[in-house]
Amino acid sequence: MVQKRGMTLPRPELLVECRPAPNPRRVRIFLAEKSLEIPTEQVDIMTGAHFGDHTGRVGTFHVPALKLLDGTWLTESMAICRYIEALVPDPCLMGADALSVARIEMWQRRVEFELFSPIAQVLRHGNPKMAVLEDQCPEWATANVSRVHKGFAMLERRLSESPHVAVQDFSVADITAVVALDFLRTIRMEIPEDATATRIWFEKMGQRPSVIASRAKSSAPRTEVAQ
Repeated sequence: MVQKRGMTLPRPELLVECRPAPNPRRVRIFLAEKSLEIPTEQVDIMTGAHFGDHTGRVGTFHVPALKLLDGTWLTESMAICRYIEALVPDPCLMGADALSVARIEMWQRRVEFELFSPIAQVLRHGNPKMAVLEDQCPEWATANVSRVHKGFAMLERRLSESPHVAVQDFSVADITAVVALDFLRTIRMEIPEDATATRIWFEKMGQRPSVIASRAKSSAPRTEVAQ
């Protein structure tokens, strides 16, 4: 258990994920930034395994899922990150005051809705291999290509005026953006050549140890949450 302002919060015990998927990767980067190690268990969503026993114990087919020491399951990547942020506040990735919390949430959601999600829709509805995950609508995949391009423009405008996506320092909004751009390879798209600020930022983000570790098959040793 972890003591927080008079409360006792249960420690994370297990992270269930599918390593190639983008949402689990967002959580892995977040954990690495916190220098936090949690045992992991893999579920292969490409075989539909997450629709079976995983759903029965977690309550949803979504990954990642975080099991706490008291048996509680948390799902949804940002919900998991918020819990980890409460346990390990330093470094701050989700805002230190009301304004920074709001700005980071705002930009995280903009990137999620305007770039991360459209990329996922192009893949999930446009690649026949994804039929195990979706009742596919190829027209929706095509429609989302233009949304991806609009997302590029949104991010380029922002990074032309700010060193990071949300605030002056690295935050969870940057994590969502870097994972989204890395995931472009699955739909055979690249950052536009004229998106200079985005390309410079993306190269810089790619050098962060947390981002490097999230791509690797196994991550470097990290510290456990304090007892």
